[in-house]
Amino acid sequence: MAEVIFYPQNKSINVKEGTTILQAARNAGVIIESPCNGAGTCGKCKVRLDRESLQKVLAKGKHHLSEDEEKQGYVLACETQIIGDIKVYVSENQQNSTLKILSRGQSFDISLEPLIRKEYFIEENLTKVFAGRNQLGMEVGDTREKNYGAVVDIGTTTLVVSLVNLNDGTEIGTSSSLNPQAVHAQDVLSRIKFSSDAKGLGIMYSGLIHEINFMIGEIAFSAGISQKNIYEIIFSGNTCMIHLASNTSPEALGKYPYTPKINGAAYLSALQHNIDISPFGIIYLPPIISAYVGADIVSGVLASQLHKKKGITLFIDIGTNGEMVIGLNGNLSAASTAAGPAFEGMNITCGMRAGKGAIEFFEIDKHGSINIKVIGETEATGICGSGLLDIVGELVAHGVIKKNGNFVDPESTNNLYPALTERLVKQDGKLTFKITDKVFLSQKDVRQVQLAKGAIRAGIEFLLENKGVKVTEVDKVLIAGSFGYHLRGKSLINIGLLPKEFDGKIEFIGNTSLSGAKAFLLNRTYRGRMEEAVRSVEVLELANHKDFDKVFVKCLSF
Repeated sequence: MAEVIFYPQNKSINVKEGTTILQAARNAGVIIESPCNGAGTCGKCKVRLDRESLQKVLAKGKHHLSEDEEKQGYVLACETQIIGDIKVYVSENQQNSTLKILSRGQSFDISLEPLIRKEYFIEENLTKVFAGRNQLGMEVGDTREKNYGAVVDIGTTTLVVSLVNLNDGTEIGTSSSLNPQAVHAQDVLSRIKFSSDAKGLGIMYSGLIHEINFMIGEIAFSAGISQKNIYEIIFSGNTCMIHLASNTSPEALGKYPYTPKINGAAYLSALQHNIDISPFGIIYLPPIISAYVGADIVSGVLASQLHKKKGITLFIDIGTNGEMVIGLNGNLSAASTAAGPAFEGMNITCGMRAGKGAIEFFEIDKHGSINIKVIGETEATGICGSGLLDIVGELVAHGVIKKNGNFVDPESTNNLYPALTERLVKQDGKLTFKITDKVFLSQKDVRQVQLAKGAIRAGIEFLLENKGVKVTEVDKVLIAGSFGYHLRGKSLINIGLLPKEFDGKIEFIGNTSLSGAKAFLLNRTYRGRMEEAVRSVEVLELANHKDFDKVFVKCLSF
């Protein structure tokens, strides 16, 4: 056995010789970015070893490391086997301890009609707790003032919990965190694969529930509230996350015909699912549209009131899956595209999650100088999703990137600002755009953006074509998702993710998965209404469409 100590977490674990650093980190509960799930292809799981530790490992994957990184003792965690006691230094970028997570989204006027209600019986000195007409349990004394519920936005990357007073609808507090499942698998497909057997499912489920309980406890403690006075919790997330949160295997989601085992619109016992609230508390799972259009999108439809809007409105959740719904006077059609993780900073050379040190804003001024905004107002160490879209959008708009996605040749063009031409430099023989001394955009990164935006744009075109709608006829475009309010419509149009005809019609509506879940919590009538609305949603299966590849290729161009 070998002892591995992770810093700055100061966590230690004993592992068998031959175990990789990434496996050891996962067993110790230490998060290390690994978008490829340890396949050795993404090069993101870089950690540093001291000189002594370097003698006690077998390291591969050096082609992902620069010469300077090798000299400093960096290795790939997934490609480095442990053969002795070592110390591992995990960078702040890997820890994402300052991840920027949005906990707000568009909402609407909600009349307070929660499912949970209390009645006090004086003669018995008992308070009875009801879910609608069904009695859940009883409490000694008059506890009517202590009546709380919670909502959880279960994102693939992040979690947001909100605690709400059910008597007046006020928010008590919120808590945000990384989804602990990311330690084992970072995207939906790898999570489905990991959870396909009982052991993997148990790891995913227990880790998620433990973190949710911790977050609920954190808010309740700060507010001086007993968790036993929380009676209902709403889970909102994509179809895979809802399966994992309910301890249901998502294996069927990864195999044709991609049929979910659960379709939401269900109630579960909080006690039986180890949620630390009232022992007779309940969990509500909102309805699911399809395998890849989940409860989070249903919550988004509710929060945006898409099913009630007059005219033509397009709702887009920009993320790994790129879900979209079009509403024509309340009639809904939905689709999902595999955009990939580029918009979350993954598969990007200097990409990172939206945490401290990430460039989140980029602009080129009239002199060709660049202006950037960095999360945490510190030195830039990488690029997050919103920054990536800004960078590529600005470079396309200023002619640094051509329509086909190639960088212009700085030696054969006189059309660029000199300040921009100077930033086109070669690294390892390949042209890149230098942003800072440590951060740059590569040609490969541009290709990743093209793939992601091409998938979403193709989905938009198919949805519009399917409904016989021209881009000029769309009245409003609603952008939701983890990017929140940090995106700019200008950037989305510059890269061609949205057509230029949408200019002036774009509205950023934030975390509607969370705000829609709050609506479900505060007014029980929305549940039946949305369950009925979901049954009539037309789902366009783009993956099986004969012309999708042709349209997708066309949409790759800027």
